[in-house]
Amino acid sequence: MTRGTSGNLSARVEGGILVTPTNASLGELRTDDLALVSDAGEHLSGARPSKEAFLHLAMYRVRPQDHAAVHLHSTYATALSCLDGLDDDDVLPPLTAYFVMSVGRLVRLPYFAPGDQGLAGAAQEAAASSRALLLANHGPIVSAPTLAQAVNAVEEVEETARLFFLLNGHATRPLQPAQVAALCATRF
Repeated sequence: MTRGTSGNLSARVEGGILVTPTNASLGELRTDDLALVSDAGEHLSGARPSKEAFLHLAMYRVRPQDHAAVHLHSTYATALSCLDGLDDDDVLPPLTAYFVMSVGRLVRLPYFAPGDQGLAGAAQEAAASSRALLLANHGPIVSAPTLAQAVNAVEEVEETARLFFLLNGHATRPLQPAQVAALCATRF
């Protein structure tokens, strides 16, 4: 879902955060390739961590229940991140039950250049109320209790963004607020 060496993964473990290294292809990743950073972002061991490790740390600071984060530059979610005129507090309508249950609400942050440390504050503030963030002109990041749940949720962001574009120009029937509320009660 992400090309070349774009995107990164992390997992909170005892002693810090395991994060993919900078310029790593996620499809060719091996355990020995991972970097360990402290909760403060200090590189402790392994390869040089992704320049966006600070983004993962910002998510973990306000989401103590989450132990994994996935950041991609997937096609449809990145295209969505470039659109004008969307509600930044809730970018995607609740088109499917699966989006509501695994993602909830997708919040778009303002644009920051890749590696810009200013993104940490904006991400931390938004992550307090949403596990899924869309970085403007960049791509999504999702945190969750487990890596499998984070992967599933970021895949749901991508597929719902794809549906959003496929339905563009057609009358849609999103889930109603009562339906969304009922689904939120079953969310992980």
